Amino acid sequence: MSAHNVVFGFGAHSSIDDMPELLRMVQQADQDGLDIFTLSDHPYIGERLDAYAALGFILGRTRHIAGFANVTNLPTRPPAMLARTVTSLSALSDGRVVLGMGAGGLWDRIADMGVPRLTPGAAVDAFEEAIVLVKLLSGGGPPVTYEGKHYQVHQIEPAPVAAPPVWTGSVGAKSLAATGRVADGWIPGHAADWLSERYRTSRPIIDEAAASVGRDPSEIRTVFNFPGRITDQPLPNTRDRDGRWLGGSVDQWVEELTGAVLEHGASGFTLFSHGHGAVDLTVLARWTQEIVPSVREAIAK
Repeated sequence: MSAHNVVFGFGAHSSIDDMPELLRMVQQADQDGLDIFTLSDHPYIGERLDAYAALGFILGRTRHIAGFANVTNLPTRPPAMLARTVTSLSALSDGRVVLGMGAGGLWDRIADMGVPRLTPGAAVDAFEEAIVLVKLLSGGGPPVTYEGKHYQVHQIEPAPVAAPPVWTGSVGAKSLAATGRVADGWIPGHAADWLSERYRTSRPIIDEAAASVGRDPSEIRTVFNFPGRITDQPLPNTRDRDGRWLGGSVDQWVEELTGAVLEHGASGFTLFSHGHGAVDLTVLARWTQEIVPSVREAIAK
């Protein structure tokens, strides 16, 4: 991924009809040096591509860019099989995969697929178990037996491929603590950015949980999902009344993102449209060709 350990990406549509445009966008981003693209994982929506089938297809048509499901709908994807999927994708793509993990949000739709409904607390427990199990079933070694409350495997051989980095979309305190104990990165929910109250109150929970199990909190990355306009002229106000980033000129973007890295420890940025759909080609070109190179240059000084 990118120099100085900061990644830049974009969120893409995952509808079946959008596949030709999606492939063009990711291939262009790959040529322009972007680090990552993301797809949503909502298997109960018939018009959507299966996230992991789409990731495999696109990674096979690109050379450098990494992909991940932002975030994996865990309740519909048993972690032992998910481990096989992500390690296989990693082997096939030379490591260009990140495992985005979530406990499951739209439980009415998840239950419609025949998945037993879990309480919020049980869903987070299963989420933590799943991350542990994916890592146990990666990287080689002797057969694994795991007896969790929600998941069990017996004498299953791990794949001889390292587990990809695991980034979570944790929001609640219990889920944030699980991220600190077992995950490698965090994507703040609800498009929260580095100046938001949600970030300021949530990140310490991750750090404290990491330290409690002997981990270095700084090793857990924060990668921000956020929308924003890229304008030709500077905006008088780049944030709304609630402090949320609105966008601005290229120079304003560069100043803001550089500060996020150097002053707030940001490890990456994934650009979405205002409606949290795909970024259009014009915006993506300005992001990859104007903003990202300038931020990389600024943080390298």
